[in-house]
Amino acid sequence: MNLQELKNAAYQLSVHERLLLVEPIIHSLSQELRPRPDIPDGVWERLRGSLKTDNIELTDEDVERLKDESLTEKYLK
Repeated sequence: MNLQELKNAAYQLSVHERLLLVEPIIHSLSQELRPRPDIPDGVWERLRGSLKTDNIELTDEDVERLKDESLTEKYLK
């Protein structure tokens, strides 16, 4: 099937079917035109390590208490 035949066949489709056809075409074009660089080895481990903290983990109750304190300070003082 040449390009013109493909175009003609596309016009025979419903709007919904044409949209379904266009979606993977656009996706493949975006992948080719903006290829993502390879992620170097070890990046994820370094990122995970940068998120670590020496602070203690807050419980849900701690977060609620801090929220209440913040809202009280903001609106009632």
